[in-house]
Amino acid sequence: MKTTIKFLALFLITASAFCQSSEEADKQLIMNLIEDSFQEILSENKKEKLYQYYTNDFLLLEDGEVWDLDIIKGYMDKAAEMDPMPQRINSFKYIEIKISGDMAWTAYHNKAVFKMGDKVVGEINWLESASAIRSADGWKLQLLHSTVIKNEQE
Repeated sequence: MKTTIKFLALFLITASAFCQSSEEADKQLIMNLIEDSFQEILSENKKEKLYQYYTNDFLLLEDGEVWDLDIIKGYMDKAAEMDPMPQRINSFKYIEIKISGDMAWTAYHNKAVFKMGDKVVGEINWLESASAIRSADGWKLQLLHSTVIKNEQE
């Protein structure tokens, strides 16, 4: 009986540790998904990466507007015409990440600094949320919601 209790206790401790490490790994994957998608799609303007990071039915709720993939592609085409194109440097501060099975959501602050050479030419701050689903290809974003945070000086 003592052996059974010891085995059961060891099993529960091991299972609990595995679940925690698995959830932490998924949280890191969600952060990577957010950060890598912003880097490759918005900073590097790699249109071919859209379906790597976004589901086919992806929507972006951008400061009161609804953007689908076609609108995002159009935005990317206009950005590609900019000469010179400013460098966009993204940074993120996560508020919360929740994962339930094959669905996840996160809330975070997003800051983009725009530079031309060494000169900062703009900065935008957003409060954002995202939902993601686990697919056969890994986590993908299904929805982003973005609200610009106005500077107090404005």
